[in-house]
Amino acid sequence: MRVENDEEAFRSTRQGNAEWLRGARVVGVLGLFYRPEGRMGEPEAVEFLLSDRQSLLLTCASDWTLHVGPGTWPRLPEWCVPAGQWEFAALPHLPEPPDGGWTVTRTEELRDERGEVHQAVIRCEGGRFVVIGGDTVAIRYTRGHRGAEATT
Repeated sequence: MRVENDEEAFRSTRQGNAEWLRGARVVGVLGLFYRPEGRMGEPEAVEFLLSDRQSLLLTCASDWTLHVGPGTWPRLPEWCVPAGQWEFAALPHLPEPPDGGWTVTRTEELRDERGEVHQAVIRCEGGRFVVIGGDTVAIRYTRGHRGAEATT
């Protein structure tokens, strides 16, 4: 599935359908950091770069939920103000993508009692990414079904 650049079109493809990324190829995963906090802090968002030059942005909200929407790679999202204080950076605890990227086989959204997304699972050939909303975004990658986890 292609991630639409238009926010409304993207939301309509996700309504009641957790398979919003199935078949996409993830060629990179970057954290979006507020630089005054330094690289020691957790990312405010995580951007999945797709092989078709689109991207998917997962951002924490003030209520600790997770907003899932189209990314703006290589541009910063509009809410990164002032822009000079923000940067994309590699997440050192995540593995490098295999040649050609990871193929997404399934996606899941875990919701709270109000129906708000608080966790997204992106299952790929060979592993899965788990992205959790909170004060910042936490992400981990697990290889296979029982592999060691890497958390950022």
